[in-house]
Amino acid sequence: MAAAAPSILRFENVTVRYDEVEALSNVSFESFEGESRVILGAAGSGKTVMLKAAMGLIKPDAGKVFAFGKDLTTLREKELFQIRSKIGMLFQEGALFDSLNIEENVAYPLLNQESIHCPPDQVHPRVVEALQFVELGQTLEKFPSELSGGMRRRAAIARAVVTEPPLILYDSPTAGLDPITAHTIIALLIKERDLSHTTTLVVTHRYQDGNLIANFRYNSERGELEPARHGAAPEFRTIFMVLREGHLLFEGDQDTLESQKDDYIKKFVKPRV
Repeated sequence: MAAAAPSILRFENVTVRYDEVEALSNVSFESFEGESRVILGAAGSGKTVMLKAAMGLIKPDAGKVFAFGKDLTTLREKELFQIRSKIGMLFQEGALFDSLNIEENVAYPLLNQESIHCPPDQVHPRVVEALQFVELGQTLEKFPSELSGGMRRRAAIARAVVTEPPLILYDSPTAGLDPITAHTIIALLIKERDLSHTTTLVVTHRYQDGNLIANFRYNSERGELEPARHGAAPEFRTIFMVLREGHLLFEGDQDTLESQKDDYIKKFVKPRV
């Protein structure tokens, strides 16, 4: 029997309050190595708060958050830096530094996270590799203002993956992008997940993003996405989550999600034909 995949991220009855309003309310789930999670919900439902709590940027008012077996709620800031070095984060809109060129933006976590321990002579090669991964190898000296929205998002993905983290959190990676560019971004997320075996959490308003993540794999020999085979290894599973006003309303696979009768859940689901 194959060994169970390691636990990467676990929430235990997590509640986060802002001015007595619960942004997250008693949320519990566990994510395992290689697993993808697609997080749906209305604006203000707690999706971004969940990602920030997963990084230890927000401390819960109740409950515990475990990353790589460590209880983030008990760690000092220096210890949290060690954990964050294992987590890549794509913030909303990419959040690149306008005053830095693309090479400097992507190099930032390598140079500013002491726990990464990247030798100085390896910074440039790793930045180049990350930018080539997102097909932006010719943009090192350009500034964010010189790139299109989709290219900026791809550069932000390069920054998120340059440290080779085992856990990557994507906050609305396709927001504001046209359908073709959005498809390109999700294809890059799938490519990263499958080549590096990362655990992936994706907040999105687009159900088609989740559909791609759940049903396609990256073929490294052909360099493109292909439909996932039925009966794929369990570590490649995709779990959907739906949040409403801080509550975890649904957690399960795509087939179960599409069978739900709840009107709120149905707003975010476009059943496959």
